[in-house]
Amino acid sequence: MRIACWQAETPASGTRPGEQLDRLAVGAARAAEAGAALLITPELYATGYPLSRRLLAEVDAGYTARVGRIAAGTGVTIVHGLPEVDGAAVYNVAAVVTPERGTVASYRKAHLYGEHERAVFTAGDEPLVQVEVDGVLVGLAICYDVEFPEVVRAHALAGTQLLAAPTALAGPWRFVPETLVAARAFESQLYLAYVNWAGGQYCGRSRLVDPHGQARAAGPEAEELLLAEVDLGELAAARAETTYLTDRRPELYR
Repeated sequence: MRIACWQAETPASGTRPGEQLDRLAVGAARAAEAGAALLITPELYATGYPLSRRLLAEVDAGYTARVGRIAAGTGVTIVHGLPEVDGAAVYNVAAVVTPERGTVASYRKAHLYGEHERAVFTAGDEPLVQVEVDGVLVGLAICYDVEFPEVVRAHALAGTQLLAAPTALAGPWRFVPETLVAARAFESQLYLAYVNWAGGQYCGRSRLVDPHGQARAAGPEAEELLLAEVDLGELAAARAETTYLTDRRPELYR
């Protein structure tokens, strides 16, 4: 399966969710033209950071319905980030939208980073969300989640073949995509797509890392649509060569 990781330019101050949808339509069309079956966008794509109450009110059923129309019109499954209101709680969400069925899965970020996130969001408590896309079992994580090895390992043990991780990573932490993401993919033997914003405080450097820990595509700091292949044959070969998953001794780790 060919996937597209859209390292989108950070929205300018005052950008509305509707304008973000206009940009998403262009990005999805570019992904379709390149033969991608899956497009992954950065964390909180709908609004960017910081999240305001005005923007939150504009991410409604009409917004998600339009994402579904973009997916249907381009034939590309889309992983997009958005805030989700559930009663008094607000969640940081990554949702999967298919051309045929609309939204088929959503994941609420489980690990919130810093007081600025905890002041706005409630942490999700469902650790594993997976959905099959074009024959590949795709799991969902968001940004800081990937910095916990337990999260990625749990996905690998549950059969995730590609872990899609929308993110919003600031410049000082570029070692996360450059070093830590590669380690996570290698130690848990899966593909990991880490998709960041570009510009402003964000460092870009999105990438798709294979189960050998090698970047199949890596972005600079500017906006870019990255394209790469997820090869299940290569995944099986990597798991046969580096047998972390079968050599584990979990009875020793309690």
